[in-house]
Amino acid sequence: MHEGIIARIKEKDFTVGVIGLGYVGLPILLEFFKVGFRVIGFDIDESKIQQLRAGKSYIRHIPEEAVAQCIMGNPDGTVTSDFSQVSRCDAILICVPTPLNDHRDPELSYITTTCEKIAPYIPTGQLLVLESTTYPGTTEEVVVGLLETLSSKNAGTDFFVAYSPEREDPGNQEFSTAKIPKVVGGINPASLAIAQALYNEIICETIAVSDCRTAEATKLMENIFRCVNIALVNELKMVFAEMDINIWEVIHAARTKPFGFMPFYPGPGLGGHCIPIDPFYLTWKAKEYGISTKFIELAGEINTNMPAYVIRQTMLVLNRFQKSLNGSRIVLVGLSYKKNVDDVRESPTFVLWQELLKHGAEVDYLDPFCPVVTHTRDHPNLAGVKSVTIDDLSKGRYDVAIIATAHDAIDYSEIANRVTVVIDTRNACADAENVYRA
Repeated sequence: MHEGIIARIKEKDFTVGVIGLGYVGLPILLEFFKVGFRVIGFDIDESKIQQLRAGKSYIRHIPEEAVAQCIMGNPDGTVTSDFSQVSRCDAILICVPTPLNDHRDPELSYITTTCEKIAPYIPTGQLLVLESTTYPGTTEEVVVGLLETLSSKNAGTDFFVAYSPEREDPGNQEFSTAKIPKVVGGINPASLAIAQALYNEIICETIAVSDCRTAEATKLMENIFRCVNIALVNELKMVFAEMDINIWEVIHAARTKPFGFMPFYPGPGLGGHCIPIDPFYLTWKAKEYGISTKFIELAGEINTNMPAYVIRQTMLVLNRFQKSLNGSRIVLVGLSYKKNVDDVRESPTFVLWQELLKHGAEVDYLDPFCPVVTHTRDHPNLAGVKSVTIDDLSKGRYDVAIIATAHDAIDYSEIANRVTVVIDTRNACADAENVYRA
């Protein structure tokens, strides 16, 4: 059966469905449309559905022209919250969130709910691929188990299952979806062959691995590598600060070594959907095998404590001016978790904001990429707050500006001119008497 499916993929006589139209799902839907596939997008958020149907993009780096062409100008393309339309798809890519719960354990409800919604509509021969980051074993233990039970079909023969972790880097102009090699693992050789054939149509290179668990582990290793190294430079930043050594100058000098060193940069904490969360998926799973992941947990502890470090440094600087944090007027510069994007998922700026409020500070934020705070699961009380602008930073209005994200579009010298004290966590400001590193 699978040879015939692969033949249809190569002829593009194939309909690709994508569930979850966020920073991962929407770009890949557009890529499949771009090369000639029929596409259907699924999401439970009706506001996203309505925006897409109107040709609007709710993700800054995705052009509205691409959305309009795919959704409005394509008679075969549609976006819907009606999961019965899964029966029209030859392949389903699942790109839903995998957060942590309050106990920092994996929260797989988005995956399990998706499986429950689609199981009644899986046609024979359909390929299902999980792209959401998760612990090794999820695809076979959770997804396959649920789909077989609820559909009364057999995975690997009646339908095919694979895992291919997303590698999106929002806002990266050099490495867009199609230019990032993609790891693929299947539950059996037929599933792998179909999945690899499908991704080969849009991705520069696919890397086949022996099974889904290996593909799942690959994604975790990539993000744990970054998490641990960022924790290292965050710790070194704190140590070097006590020695009156500029960590940014140290990194700049060290990166001139042509081998054996890769630069990572400190900040006010970790953000984005991957690095603050994914390492704990492996930590949780490792306990099943009686293994303690001390290195990963230590890195997580250091990164999680960085907002508190920034606030402590802010308090120490204010003390020099005979001021307290309580009652100070503070503007947080940068709401998104990384520069030049509008992605606020897990942004450490939210943590800084909440902690500053607890200490009695008056807080505003400035971010041209995020003009209004959208609803978030962890910080619903901040939804609807609007960004101030550079023009609002009149001389003396704010006691402190904390630079949490260094967007290229912001004039940091102007901020330093208008605000009494600047706490710079991103090395965005030039050295000045009122600029302090944290």
